[in-house]
Amino acid sequence: MHFYRPLRPVAAMTFDLDDTLYDNYPVILRTTQESHSALQAYHPALKNYSVAQYQQVRDRLLAAEPEIYHDVSEWRRRAVEQVMLDAGLPSAQAVSGSHDVMAVFARWRSEIEVPAETHATLAALAQRIPLVAITNGNAEPHLCGLDKYFQFTLRAGPDGRAKPYQDMYDVAVERLNLPAESILHVGDDLITDVAGAIRSGMQACWINPHQGNLMHMKDSRLLPTLEISQLASLTALI
Repeated sequence: MHFYRPLRPVAAMTFDLDDTLYDNYPVILRTTQESHSALQAYHPALKNYSVAQYQQVRDRLLAAEPEIYHDVSEWRRRAVEQVMLDAGLPSAQAVSGSHDVMAVFARWRSEIEVPAETHATLAALAQRIPLVAITNGNAEPHLCGLDKYFQFTLRAGPDGRAKPYQDMYDVAVERLNLPAESILHVGDDLITDVAGAIRSGMQACWINPHQGNLMHMKDSRLLPTLEISQLASLTALI
């Protein structure tokens, strides 16, 4: 545990989900495979449609509508719909089909193996202070057994712009009814989690399980309050 700023008393903690509470890489890999297979199987015209082609559609949609970045689920659904329209499917069928493919995506997106350390740490913390999840992604905490630890979950899109924008941090402060400086945000990303939280007036804990050197990392913008390598270290703070 390394401290870069004085730690104020912690009255609540907010948590990023992906790659903070579990390894998200295998989840995304499997989810991408399964949802793309569902896209290919939806109509004969899409049988040989590649992941690269799909990504090109996503990129074009983002270029045309930059704000769609803040809702990754809707961005993905709209891209699937556009793929189906480009393949010649009627509009109504493309809309329906995009929801069908997204249902497959959602089913696999929350098939997450949560480490025992995460469960134990969150359970211990939740007995003493309020916990909140703040995510840019689309995993569903209630489907992987994490929701029981959180007072509520904030998600980019429905609850504001994606981190590092302050929207969701501000909502968390308001709903917790606590001073921002008494809340510690925990996350793995130096921009969305650390810089975003610090600029919102919160304290920030950077979880660095791979022992990266903060002073040499290109994504470092603002110093976190502290750095940890294991989630369980948080229990020593309260």
